[in-house]
Amino acid sequence: MIHLHDKSFEPFISSEEIQFAIQNMAKQMDDDFFDEVPVFIGVLNGSFMVLSDLMKNYRGMCEVSFIKMASYEGMATTNEVKQLIGLNQDLEGRTVVIVEDIVDTGNTIEELKTIFKEKNVKHLKIATLFFKPEAYKKDIKIDYIGIRIPNKFIVGYGLDYDGLGRNLPDVYQLAQ
Repeated sequence: MIHLHDKSFEPFISSEEIQFAIQNMAKQMDDDFFDEVPVFIGVLNGSFMVLSDLMKNYRGMCEVSFIKMASYEGMATTNEVKQLIGLNQDLEGRTVVIVEDIVDTGNTIEELKTIFKEKNVKHLKIATLFFKPEAYKKDIKIDYIGIRIPNKFIVGYGLDYDGLGRNLPDVYQLAQ
């Protein structure tokens, strides 16, 4: 059990399970992009650990960049997505892989799809370590999914509760 601010969290997913899921995602991407140089774009802040470990396992040539979006306050989604740090490179005609830590409602994915459509990318792929199918409300395909999870609030491995918990190697769920 860990305590962050006013909440308690219990162990949920081990770092070994996380690494196994990331290795599987990287293998799929190796197969899909063997003949091109994709641009992996991590969605900050949460994706920094996912993207780092994904790049350690991805065998092909690639480029890496980041974009910062925000849609959460505390433990709840605001249903409003804001772009805090944008992209400054030309992506026209390129294959882009958006790397998320978690996809729940899909609001951020929807906003990102709009942003990248305007940049005239050749292919847009979505990758997420954690996916909450019960919470997902959009009709946008998620191309690479590490682990499907129930609609519970989680922290660790890049995910936070009001700024705390991102550095934890394992994932914890809100205690009942």
